[in-house]
Amino acid sequence: AAAYNMSASSSDEDGGYCDWDYILKRIKRNDPRFKSITRGGEDIQNMTDEDWEELGRDIANNTHLTKVDLSYSSLNDQKMSFIFRGLTRSISIEHLKLRHNRFGAIGARSMVPFLQNANSLTHLDLGYNNILTEGFNLIFRELRDSPIETLNCCNCEIESIEIDGEHIPRHLKSLLLSENSINADGCRELAKLLQGGDATLDVLTLNNNRIDDEGVEILVDVLQNNTSLTQLFLEKNHVMSKRGQIMLLKLVNNISSIEATLRSNQTLTELEVSEPWEDEVEEYIIQRLINVATDINRLYKHKPERAGRGKVIKTQLHNESRAELAELQGVHQSIYSQIDPLLLPEVLSIIGRRHGQGGILIPWNLMAHKLDVEDMYVALKSSVAGVISIVNRKACIQEKRDFYVAMVQQVNAKVAQLNAELVAIEAAEGGAVYVGSECRNSKRRRQA
Repeated sequence: AAAYNMSASSSDEDGGYCDWDYILKRIKRNDPRFKSITRGGEDIQNMTDEDWEELGRDIANNTHLTKVDLSYSSLNDQKMSFIFRGLTRSISIEHLKLRHNRFGAIGARSMVPFLQNANSLTHLDLGYNNILTEGFNLIFRELRDSPIETLNCCNCEIESIEIDGEHIPRHLKSLLLSENSINADGCRELAKLLQGGDATLDVLTLNNNRIDDEGVEILVDVLQNNTSLTQLFLEKNHVMSKRGQIMLLKLVNNISSIEATLRSNQTLTELEVSEPWEDEVEEYIIQRLINVATDINRLYKHKPERAGRGKVIKTQLHNESRAELAELQGVHQSIYSQIDPLLLPEVLSIIGRRHGQGGILIPWNLMAHKLDVEDMYVALKSSVAGVISIVNRKACIQEKRDFYVAMVQQVNAKVAQLNAELVAIEAAEGGAVYVGSECRNSKRRRQA
């Protein structure tokens, strides 16, 4: 007899391993205490084709099962055809996990009727099977009207992807495709999921594929205007060079100009290019700078204008941070050459407030740098020529002269006021004379 680990919601069920006949009866009776099935024991691998078909039929007729986990169940193409001969629909299943089995494209094809009639299915996990490109494309086409939000096809030997623009899933939020062989052509197809105002994809994992700089460029181009994807994982794509990594850095923080920074992607909150323990120093630096930008995006989530402004203040207006970014991105012009010199006082005020020792630090979980003398020097040095070129020199001198004239007048008025106070004091004291700290009356001095 096969054995299952059945999770029961009622207190009188221990949820342990139960006899198959007992479980089958409970499923057939639509027992509301049974909410999930998790494969258990080695006996499940000895189920006959008829057993699998019966299981599928009973699951289809059950209205209380929400989770079915048949991972590690030695499901090959033949067994898949039998279980989905019975399991052609479901109104209750929300999560279906078939990880680490042995089925391929034929087994994936057996699922089509079920996918077309699974009205509550939101999570489908097919990871670590051999469904190949054919199986993935077949499954994906059936998701257009499906409620599925998460599709896991990691390590499924997928080499290429074909996405029909007429069959883009309307509810898909997470697509997990790590550990396959997806290349630039696959990125070009995936870009279809990320373009337009109706894009829904929130998480995309592409670790350990064959994505090179061309593939990165395709993704970067479509993500310039995408506002749905918040997490993108591209670790272990060893054919990606430093150039590709810098393109991803520029995606979230383009330092070439203030306008470019403001137009950077303000939606991605996680963008993983290299692993934290990466030996390459440059890769670590690039990842660290990417993290600074995505941390700002996370802080100002759904507030792109504030995120852009935060990046300008955090990286453009801090000399050391900008120098590091500029070197990687090949930028050689000063940030202050882009600022109208008449606005420089306000800019310096922002720097002082955000980076200054006595000002308000940036309210991020980041290292808030202090404003140093070099920042001020670079700002002033870069703006002097611009100031002289746009301001009328004669008017500037006249204004300076008037300033000092007004200052002299204020000083003279203050001196006259103090003289008047001294005269009044002397009159009140009857001609007393102050010498140092002593006060002596002139009459007593003469009498002496």
